[in-house]
Amino acid sequence: MTGPTGDEEAAFSAAELAAGDRLFLRPWRFVKGVIGIEHLPPGDRPEVAFAGRSNVGKSSLINALVRKHGLARTSNTPGRTQELNVFEPEPGLVDCYLFDLPGYGFAKAPKAKVDQWTDLVKDYLRGRPTLSRVFLLIDSRHGLKDIDRDIMGMLDASAVTYQIVLTKGDKLNAYKLQAVKTATTQVIAKHPAAFPDVLVTSAEKGHGVPELRATVAQLAGVDLAAAT
Repeated sequence: MTGPTGDEEAAFSAAELAAGDRLFLRPWRFVKGVIGIEHLPPGDRPEVAFAGRSNVGKSSLINALVRKHGLARTSNTPGRTQELNVFEPEPGLVDCYLFDLPGYGFAKAPKAKVDQWTDLVKDYLRGRPTLSRVFLLIDSRHGLKDIDRDIMGMLDASAVTYQIVLTKGDKLNAYKLQAVKTATTQVIAKHPAAFPDVLVTSAEKGHGVPELRATVAQLAGVDLAAAT
């Protein structure tokens, strides 16, 4: 039982978990940070993206995912990092990109900054046919906020498949965490672009991280036979 709700592991086979493990055992590296889609790397491989409110724990989860502390940079100032950061594994099992979208929902950011973030993300979503899925991170302690619903609407309008990932799952007891997961599942059922399964994670405890790795590996096209 790896996840705090107890049901994540059962949804993945041993081969799928092994594929995720293999993909993220390889060293991952920072490719570049961009502020305009004209500077993005070529769309020549599958890619996934991570989005979430500032302070949702996105950088911590990405660092746990790739097993490299400090690869995704954290900031003490919400909204400070306004670049779209790109990561990739060293050549080997499969080539793919991981995109870290700028955090949103920062209260003190000027309107111009918010507009810049919105334009960058919209341009990215519209212009990346190789984007397999956006992982939308939600703090399990707070659940979906209005700003998260706005982002879900943007993703629906862009026809980009996205999956909710609850973060900081270790901060709630099992009953409260299950309640948040159930409520979130009910909301996303009304969104056409939302993937139906909600993942529960804890970067600090490692809960749900193997399952998230397996999901990324599946989207990246990792051969299960080669991963066992």
